[in-house]
Amino acid sequence: MTQELDYLRETPSQTAGPYVHIGLSPGAAGFDIYDHQLGGDIAGPHAKGERIRVEGMVIDGTGSPIKDVLLEAWQANADGFYAHPEQAGSVEEGFRGWGRVISDFDTGNWGFDTIKPGLVDTGTGQNMAPHLNFWIVARGINLGLNTRMYFSDEAEANAVDPVLNLIEWERRRDTLIATRSERNGKPVYRFDIRLQGDDETVFFDI
Repeated sequence: MTQELDYLRETPSQTAGPYVHIGLSPGAAGFDIYDHQLGGDIAGPHAKGERIRVEGMVIDGTGSPIKDVLLEAWQANADGFYAHPEQAGSVEEGFRGWGRVISDFDTGNWGFDTIKPGLVDTGTGQNMAPHLNFWIVARGINLGLNTRMYFSDEAEANAVDPVLNLIEWERRRDTLIATRSERNGKPVYRFDIRLQGDDETVFFDI
C-alpha cells in the first residue's frame, strides 16, 4: 500500500477548480471535446439589434490582471426579453442570451461579441436599463461573484434604473458603467472588474 501511495500526487489546488476551464469552457482552454461549445454563442445569427463587442479584465487588489478567470454572461434581447420558458416566442430563433468566456492566459483580457440588450420590463411599470449580468469565478474567489454591466451611452435609462439606484454613492454606481468606443466601425464597450481597492466593482448578493 505504501508503495502505491508513493505514485499518487496531490491534485493541483484552485479555489474555483481544479481544472475549472477544462470543465466549464473546454474549447477556449484548447480541448475540442464537444460538437457545440457550451455557451459559446450568446445572441445567435438571427438576433436583431446593434452588434457590439464587450471587453475587459478582472483586476485584483494589487492592480494586476487575473489570468485564469471564467465569466458567464446573460442578457435580454434587443426587445428586453430573456430566453426563458415563460417568455416563449419573445426571442429570435437561436437567441440564447447566455454565454461563457475565459480570460487570455497571457494577458488577462476577455471579450465576446453580442447584441446590445434593450430595456427590461420589471412588471412594476418601471424598466431596467439595458445591462448584462455577469458571474465570475477565479483563483482566490471561494464563491462566484455576481455583478452587472450598464452602458455609458444610456445615461437617461441608467438614471432611473431601480438596481443602480439601490447603490447610495454615485461613485460606486460608476463601477458598473462600461465605456463605449469604436473599432473598425463597430461599437466596443470596455468593462474592467476590480475585486478590491478604492474602485472595487459593486457585487450583488443573489
